[in-house]
Amino acid sequence: MPSQPAAPQTTRPAFLPAIIASAALLSALALLGTEWYLTVRFIVAILALIVGWFAMQAGQWWWSIVFAAVAIVWNPVYPLELSGPWWMAAHVGVAALFAVAGALIRVPRATA
Repeated sequence: MPSQPAAPQTTRPAFLPAIIASAALLSALALLGTEWYLTVRFIVAILALIVGWFAMQAGQWWWSIVFAAVAIVWNPVYPLELSGPWWMAAHVGVAALFAVAGALIRVPRATA
């Protein structure tokens, strides 16, 4: 009888929020200047705070600083009026940043 593979010792809780935020940032390129862009700001800011929280739980505090800055820049309450090619490049760059963080942030699995 083959032995069971060992359960992973860590989990990636930030992976799904990071992928959703990446998709929202890339789809936002088509929504720049529309009413729907406010919704994207809410999604990105909230998910940046969630990913930052998971980074704190993982003991990787430097990611929390990065995602706090993302939450500030994309905040919907006091929006920064940014536009142009640099703003579009920021969307792509931060989408990649979310994807990398989602893959690298690992939290030890709780044992029951």
